[in-house]
Amino acid sequence: MTIAKLSLLDRLLPLWILLAMAAGLLLGRSFPSLQAALDAVKLGQTSLPIAIGLLLMMVPVLAKVRYEELGQALQQRRLLPLCLLLVWGLGPLLMFALAWLFLSDQADLRTGVILIGIAPCIAMVLIWIDLAEGDREAAALLVAINAIVQIMGYAFLANFYLKVLPRWLGLPTQDVVFSSADIAKAVLIFLGIPLVLGYLIRRVGIAMKGRRWYEQSFLPRLSPWSLIGLLFTIVVMFALQGAVITSDPLQMVRVALPLLLYFAVMWLLAFGLGQRSGLSYRQCASLAFTAAGNNFELAIAVSVSVWGVTSGQALAGVIGPLIEVPVLLALVYLSLALRRLSYGAGPHTGP
Repeated sequence: MTIAKLSLLDRLLPLWILLAMAAGLLLGRSFPSLQAALDAVKLGQTSLPIAIGLLLMMVPVLAKVRYEELGQALQQRRLLPLCLLLVWGLGPLLMFALAWLFLSDQADLRTGVILIGIAPCIAMVLIWIDLAEGDREAAALLVAINAIVQIMGYAFLANFYLKVLPRWLGLPTQDVVFSSADIAKAVLIFLGIPLVLGYLIRRVGIAMKGRRWYEQSFLPRLSPWSLIGLLFTIVVMFALQGAVITSDPLQMVRVALPLLLYFAVMWLLAFGLGQRSGLSYRQCASLAFTAAGNNFELAIAVSVSVWGVTSGQALAGVIGPLIEVPVLLALVYLSLALRRLSYGAGPHTGP
């Protein structure tokens, strides 16, 4: 599919996102009590409206995954090692370096950016891969593996990049304590619940009406709800944090610079390595967006639980998705353009 063949909703997504941002800002500024109301009910450390938006965003994407083909994705011996190397090796180290380069005098914001770097995305990345027509089955496998590693290793990596590595380099350290149980809960809620729902919807739908009806009739009606969930989440996020962001735009710019570089470097490097390794376009797209995306929900939850909702660490987490959404959306268009230029309709494009 070329960009011109995207649905109207997909092609105008930048406009919808800008309107959602503006609507959130307007709501937050016009109705100050709305922020307290939206944040009054939480699912873990996340506002319930945001949690609902994330679940609404995730379920349709996971209902598209052909779970019966996950075994074939697992057999891709080049894809998984590349993903682990980029996501858990280079990614955190790159974000650590960028955070110190741009925020050496802002300990709170620097810490928040580093926490973003050690949390690979396990939710919204599936939206970008789906829009870029990447390999959904490979994406689901990579996300699941990253979620498991995240549960087991996030607290360790946070301590390493905030305490151990700075001490080795003679830099100031941050003394923090994380709850592995809270991290596991966040991952299970925002990946586990939609994964189970997506799997059940697919199994029941195919069993009742057949695969052809499910993929050609049902999924086209279900798919738009992912983008609706995305836009709803953006509105709520801006309504909750818009006042903080607009009150100090310079802080937003300082956090945005390392994040912009991170997204661009990780995506381009991952896509290029995938091509050099002989991966198909669909696999390259899945690898690139998996490497570039981050789990801001987890970074925000950890920052709020350790330093509080008004902390600089939490502010960095909130600014993160506001930068990531338009950047990765632009990379979706770049990905589709590269597909035409580099792969055409050749055998490496993938089905």
